Amino acid sequence: MNFNMELPGLKGVNIEDIIEQENRILVYVSMPLKEHSCPTCGEKTSKVHDYRTRKIGHLSFWGRLTKLMYRCRRYRCTCGKRFAEKAPFVERYQRFSKEVNQAMIIQSVQSKTFKDAAMTLGTSISTIIRRFIKQAKAALPEGFRLPKAIAIDEYKADTDAGKYQLIIANAETHEPIDILPNRRLQTIKTYLQKYGQDVEIVVMDMNGSFKAAVHQALAKPIIVADRFHYCRYIHWALDDVRRKVQKEMHAYDRKKCKRMRFVLHKNSAKLSDDERWYLNRYLSLSPELKKAYELKEAYKQWFTQAKEENNIQKIKEGLEAFYRKVEEASIPSFKKRIQTLKNWQIEILNSFVFDYSNGFLEGINNKTKVLKRNAYGFHKYEHFKAKILLGHMYKKIGLHVG
Repeated sequence: MNFNMELPGLKGVNIEDIIEQENRILVYVSMPLKEHSCPTCGEKTSKVHDYRTRKIGHLSFWGRLTKLMYRCRRYRCTCGKRFAEKAPFVERYQRFSKEVNQAMIIQSVQSKTFKDAAMTLGTSISTIIRRFIKQAKAALPEGFRLPKAIAIDEYKADTDAGKYQLIIANAETHEPIDILPNRRLQTIKTYLQKYGQDVEIVVMDMNGSFKAAVHQALAKPIIVADRFHYCRYIHWALDDVRRKVQKEMHAYDRKKCKRMRFVLHKNSAKLSDDERWYLNRYLSLSPELKKAYELKEAYKQWFTQAKEENNIQKIKEGLEAFYRKVEEASIPSFKKRIQTLKNWQIEILNSFVFDYSNGFLEGINNKTKVLKRNAYGFHKYEHFKAKILLGHMYKKIGLHVG
């Protein structure tokens, strides 16, 4: 008998029977009889040679694995050619319907692991990986030119290509562009020489190897230091002083000071009454810690004013005034940290001229860490690279698209 209904992905197909088994559903389907053109001579024919049953994997119905038992008709032409009819729901030589192949691509990209995607669609892991690799080759471009402004950062990957990889993104659109197999100077330099003809601005953290590679590869590049990365040097200097002075405190104060260390970094205007009490107590116990805290506040004041200032010369003068305060205070940890700021002063000042940041790239790296942890790591660099780039590319597509 024929069912007077249409199932998803089977429009225009005759549904002859549906059999429910213990762990799956069999849907018996066929195509209406019509004339077909012979692939050899082009003549029209409707003469049937024979029928063959094809078992086609399809999307799950009602939470159960589904197989299409397709009664495929073969035609015979007057020229002697035998050929199969064309079916809109499955490609030639395929064992899965078009709907399933589309779902495999989406699931392979957005599922936590290839194994999860295979279990969801009732197929093997190797099948999912083959679809994933095919889609990666089709979707990820090669031989492109990098945009005017790029951002670069490293992340820990632990793949067969090495422990660390380097991600490159568009600093304006925040779209990841490519991932390099390692963070070595020569690798970055070669890549930028090959694809970076249009690059003028590079946003990065304070990594000397990155800086050297960019200067060697590009002609007069503008390097922008990420604000978070150079601001934390001041907090590190303050922590060095805290660790030093709390060793001389009473056991209770030493432990409490460590637990309440966040009050030293927190914006003083946002401190609660209790937090301000602890701040005043521990600053009163150590003149050196108090002096270090005042330097941190002086830096914060300069940084806040610099973000609102349009005159780069005044910003530079304010930074140099902070250097003098550090020299006067004669705290070794602060003197050590400001030497790094002096080495990167041009790049730090560029961060106030050009409105670029690496914050979005840190967010992508955080998602990458979660992806790696959920999958218990990726052995192949190419798979991990494609998983990151395709995942961002298809992030707005629903997971259960068929």
